[in-house]
Amino acid sequence: MSGTVASDDRGLAYGDGLFETLRVSAAGATPLWPRHRARLLAGAERLGIPVDADALERCRAEALADAAGAGVLKLTLTRGPGGRGYLPPEHPTPTLFAGFGPLPVWSEARRRDGLDLGVCDTRLGLDPLAGCKHLNRLPQVLGRREVARGGWHEGLMLDEWERPVEATAMNLFAVHGDTLWTPAVDRAGVAGVARQWLLERAEGQGWCIDVRMRPLSHLQSADGVFLANSVVGVLPVRKLAPWVWPVTEPVRRFQRDLDHLFQ
Repeated sequence: MSGTVASDDRGLAYGDGLFETLRVSAAGATPLWPRHRARLLAGAERLGIPVDADALERCRAEALADAAGAGVLKLTLTRGPGGRGYLPPEHPTPTLFAGFGPLPVWSEARRRDGLDLGVCDTRLGLDPLAGCKHLNRLPQVLGRREVARGGWHEGLMLDEWERPVEATAMNLFAVHGDTLWTPAVDRAGVAGVARQWLLERAEGQGWCIDVRMRPLSHLQSADGVFLANSVVGVLPVRKLAPWVWPVTEPVRRFQRDLDHLFQ
């Protein structure tokens, strides 16, 4: 397994690969690594890219050995070189590499008071690899351009039936009474590891869990709305178009619980 990217690497040519972004604590810990590893291995099996858990462990350990302090570790796996044409080689030589960088900075004001969202025009269509963190992220690239143009903090991405799926880089949640709702990601979107952790945590605390697609109007009656991913944690949502939500104590508690993992 190579760590050097060739000019004909299928990850570059076709997005034929997967990636994971791990938050690293100041002490060098990666508490959500088992979930990231499981998702990467499951995605590699779906794509038919040969890789084993030991190779992932070595790659992570080597990258962390050169890291200092808190940050983000990104692991990328591609099918490797493959020449022209979509048909993958019968015996691929996968490429696996990692890089370490700083944590993205969200102001304490945004973490405390919440984000202003806009609705992206770019839609998320049916994805045969829904749930996977694959390299084909062009809809999200277009969505982030809309966020920048609109002056929003993040953008909500809808499916072809105008139902919310996720933000451009975070999963979506809403609190309705004692129910925690998040959209299903079996047709589009990413099955975030923080999403999985939060759902399990909430269920263990006695919350009713609702994972299914609902219309955009379902958010209007929410007690609180928030976004989450494994790198930035939980960020409350304050506003979407004319709708405004308070940052409730349950949302603050989810934020504290996920932050505590990296302390």
